[in-house]
Amino acid sequence: MSTVDKCKELGQPIIEEMGYFLVDVEFVKEGKNFILRYLVDSSNGIDIDECALISEKISTVLDKEDPITQEYMLEIASPGAERTLKTIEDVTKSIGKYVNIKLYAPLNNLKEYEGDLISFENDILTIQYNDKTTIKTVEIKYDLISKIRLAIKF
Repeated sequence: MSTVDKCKELGQPIIEEMGYFLVDVEFVKEGKNFILRYLVDSSNGIDIDECALISEKISTVLDKEDPITQEYMLEIASPGAERTLKTIEDVTKSIGKYVNIKLYAPLNNLKEYEGDLISFENDILTIQYNDKTTIKTVEIKYDLISKIRLAIKF
């Protein structure tokens, strides 16, 4: 089991017990520091005080289980308003939301789409987007997507 998987296994029950959901776990090197980062959210979002409470509880378990032998910093954070949708479940939960999609190869001469995610069925996303003054719809196969994230509509 990888370090990230073990840390996810230890942290997820604590996060869910507190009424939040785990979006992702990362163990990364940033500069000279190693950071174990839990991205946590809820239907109402999450603030810094809530992150601190989660950090206290997870820290206790991590200190006891000691899944990481080297020195690291624990960080609990919100995934942000424009978070990446990493799984099919993330995409499914985002139906009706505004998204940005980058493709591996052009589709209808475009490699990037931004619009409302209308549906996601049989591995095909339907996006409604503005093309200058016209509202258009495009269907995109999930395996053509290099990155999909929530976006802020201006």
